[in-house]
Formats: sequence, structure tokens, C-alpha cells
Amino acid sequence: MMKNVGGIDRVARIVAGLVLMALAATEQVGVWGWIVGAVVLGTGVFSFCGLYTLIGVNTCPLRNETKPAE
Repeated sequence: MMKNVGGIDRVARIVAGLVLMALAATEQVGVWGWIVGAVVLGTGVFSFCGLYTLIGVNTCPLRNETKPAE
């Protein structure tokens, strides 16, 4: 799987996911907090965002492009 989430974007996703899940655990937000928090946390942990793939965004500094064999 190609990585397309990197740096500050990755850290922000991990923090946001943990915050949403903590808010859901303390019943400050509804069940959606668990769901959205898990998705956001997962995209940060695995450095991959399906939506980024669809719209052609890549914040990862390392390009995962394959080079043709010479």
C-alpha cells in the first residue's frame, strides 16, 4: 500500500482520532465519535487515506513511485 499521508498531517490525524474517541468514551459526543475517530486514527497510523487517492493529494514527502527498469 502506498503512503500518501505524512508529517504534520499524520500527527494531526492521530491526535484528532484519539481526541474523538476519548470524547466518545466520556459520552461528550455520540457513537459517531467512535466511528469517525477510528477512521481518522487509522489513516494516521497507516499513513494512507483513500480520499487522498481519489482526489490526487499526497502529503508524504517520500514519493512511492515505481521507476521503470533500465
